[in-house]
Amino acid sequence: MRVLVVEDAAALADVVAEGLRDQGMAVDVALDGLAAAGKLDVNSYDVVVLDRDLPGLSGDALCEMITGRAQRPMVLMLTAAGSADDRVRGLTLGADDYLAKPFHFPELILRVRSLARRRPGAQPRTLTCGALELDPIRRTAARSGTPLSLSVKEFAVLEALMRAAPGYLSSEALLEQVWDENADPFTNTVTVTVGRLRRKLGDPPAIVTLPGVGYRIA
Repeated sequence: MRVLVVEDAAALADVVAEGLRDQGMAVDVALDGLAAAGKLDVNSYDVVVLDRDLPGLSGDALCEMITGRAQRPMVLMLTAAGSADDRVRGLTLGADDYLAKPFHFPELILRVRSLARRRPGAQPRTLTCGALELDPIRRTAARSGTPLSLSVKEFAVLEALMRAAPGYLSSEALLEQVWDENADPFTNTVTVTVGRLRRKLGDPPAIVTLPGVGYRIA
């Protein structure tokens, strides 16, 4: 899952981004509306966590721009404007959910994941590929009923591969979906993470590698 956090308070933006990354999400950050609009033009996101009071381009204007697109991310407004009228106004602009500051972080995580599930074309909550089963909400994965102990990035790679099955995902696609825009495109972190994941999944091999193409679930 890829998320864009749009928040002009840099310290809060970093806290939100790191908290979501700890849940295995790939997170980009924009500190103003114009920077967010630029990222939305070049990247595909599942959810945008959007402040309303932004410099450059207001959160309200950005929300209307997002919701006017055919293939759009879901929008969660996260703002200090928390009155009933503010909420109605935000939802009228096209936001899919609204959460007032200060907020409880576990609730934010649940709302982001709920929005991703509601996005048109989203797959069912529990993913199954052969003997593999993964629940992104409970953060559990198993093979043939045996629980798997995976790191955050291993879990995220497995989720991305299962969502793409039976197709392949290139290293570049995994880097984009599991890490973020600041990841070094020349790093071997994808290869290393897939190698660790493959070992934890055991035999017979559950991940197929096609040189020059990428990885897929066997």
